[in-house]
Amino acid sequence: MSLVALERVGVSLGGRRVLEGVSLAIEPGEIVTVVGPNGSGKTTLMRLVIGALTPSEGRVLRAPGLTVGYVPQKLHVDPGLPLSVRRFLSLPRPVSRAEAAGALEEAGVGHLAGRQMTELSGGQAQRVMLARALTARPQLLILDEPTQGLDQQGSAAFYRQIEELRQRHGCAILLVSHDLHVVMAATDRVICLNGHVCCEGAPAQVASAPEYRALFGTGTQGALALYRHEHDHGHDHAAHAHAHGPEDGAADARGLALDAAGPHGAGAGPGTGTGAS
Repeated sequence: MSLVALERVGVSLGGRRVLEGVSLAIEPGEIVTVVGPNGSGKTTLMRLVIGALTPSEGRVLRAPGLTVGYVPQKLHVDPGLPLSVRRFLSLPRPVSRAEAAGALEEAGVGHLAGRQMTELSGGQAQRVMLARALTARPQLLILDEPTQGLDQQGSAAFYRQIEELRQRHGCAILLVSHDLHVVMAATDRVICLNGHVCCEGAPAQVASAPEYRALFGTGTQGALALYRHEHDHGHDHAAHAHAHGPEDGAADARGLALDAAGPHGAGAGPGTGTGAS
């Protein structure tokens, strides 16, 4: 059974059509990355999956008892507010000292428990937010542009950590990228969104799709640069367009796309709301 499934979902916000006829599913244990230009509906899609937004039409189905962990794009902390990392992990749900320590260790920042949130670097804050999401023991982990502001090395390290978490816990991961050319190629599927699902499939297949190239331009020949590493598992996903999409590709990609120039072996609660991106 799918963890989350969207069936012909449409969303209108403030009189503007944001999403139209979106159908997709997230399966247990898979990594799905959503890419698209600004205003393509990526954040709206993420909020639908979380349950923070109700579709104007269509429906969103969730597995019974689904637990979701969410890592936001940014964290805004009042500079004058004393808030330690340990205390942050207990907001809004209290967690035990052992739970907090375990989550921080798993996120690679076990030594930061006593630090103030305002003292953290961008990369440290991102890993602390990841630790907070892990305290929910999620079946689905959602990350909204988690490497914004990180350099290439920091992005690579963060995504390696995400892949390790998937392998260790078997949780599904939904990653939303606001960068036109950066996509997690350790992903099992890439979904290219522009108000509707333009195309989807393995990263290298999507990179060769006419819809992807039309959105992201031809300056990089529509290519995704791949951070490659080996996996102990395999997946077979065929890229395909949605009624208006590209011809099928025939490639498989693994690793993390960090640069659009070409492949490198570099050493990656329900409510309502408005807004779209």
